[in-house]
Amino acid sequence: MFYEPSKGHGLPHDPSKAIVAPRPIGWISSIGGDGALNLAPYSFFNAFSTKPFLVWFSSGGDKDSSTFAAESGEFVVNIVGRDLAEKMNRTAVDSPRGVNEFDYAGLEMAPSQMVKPPRVAGVPAALECKVTEIFRPKTLAGEDSGAVVVTGEVVGVFIDDAFLTGGMFDIVKAGNVSRLGYMDYSAIEQIFSMRRPRWEQD
Repeated sequence: MFYEPSKGHGLPHDPSKAIVAPRPIGWISSIGGDGALNLAPYSFFNAFSTKPFLVWFSSGGDKDSSTFAAESGEFVVNIVGRDLAEKMNRTAVDSPRGVNEFDYAGLEMAPSQMVKPPRVAGVPAALECKVTEIFRPKTLAGEDSGAVVVTGEVVGVFIDDAFLTGGMFDIVKAGNVSRLGYMDYSAIEQIFSMRRPRWEQD
């Protein structure tokens, strides 16, 4: 089949999120200007640079995560391991502004080192970020897409020593959780390696 997204797909469910998958989950903790805490998962999240270490997440409109990040200039990306997947999903609830999702999901907080928002206690890794830019992408027609993209530079990295194997972050042991579209998720259970080839001219 072929379809133009602007004209609809004709399927029972939108396949776009399933096609662009897996998507790592950025479990964003943030703090508002009034000190209110927020914790929410974003599957529109990723890293886009290593030097400097830059990450981004995209919010569908002005939600607490993007608003609080704008107010404080900081946020934390918590990496979701398989053992915290259900609690992560609980924090996706559409709750009123100011509700503390840490308490709602029965999660403990751990202090960050470089930023004010706390991380989730028990995560395999967390990225402490300072906001570098917030922007609203436009559509092809030049209209506001409704998305709010928050970019941040990672100023501190926490890794639980239990998830280091031979000096490397053990993504299988952590069981990093990703979103697959629809109501489906996956956790890393196996990996394979390939070395980048070197150019050899005949």
